[in-house]
Amino acid sequence: MSKSAGQEMAAAVSKDDIVCVARSWLGTPYHHQASLKGIGTDCLGLVRGVWREIHGREPQMPPPYSRDWTVGGETLIAAARRHFVEVPLDQAGAGDVLIFRYRANLPAKHCGLLVTDESFVHAIEGAPVSEVAFSNWWRRRVAGAFRFPGVEHEWRH
Repeated sequence: MSKSAGQEMAAAVSKDDIVCVARSWLGTPYHHQASLKGIGTDCLGLVRGVWREIHGREPQMPPPYSRDWTVGGETLIAAARRHFVEVPLDQAGAGDVLIFRYRANLPAKHCGLLVTDESFVHAIEGAPVSEVAFSNWWRRRVAGAFRFPGVEHEWRH
């Protein structure tokens, strides 16, 4: 895997830093394609905003995208692989990004940040940014787990 701009960063970040930043977005209203804490965001905008607070400038600006993401293949997963470190789901921990696929035959099109073993923070249409249970319904739909570059995580066994 080639290194992205984010993976070359020297500053170490803790999983607790990421969790704290993710939770600071709680209550931000949903707004498609936005990424402004307290003003409006969608799920991708939330992850982008956390990146900016942790690492500074984003390594890539996303192109315009539709609400349904039914065109263009696995755009979200491909971008995550370019800028984050992919981890097996059983090794994902607090501060990691989860990407979800609502249906097996559709592209992955939702993301959030794991904040505990049992909850994650996400933005979903019709609700403000919320911390919700990482229930079996969500677990069955995980398409990938990704770690921010430069983050030291403890491995769970």
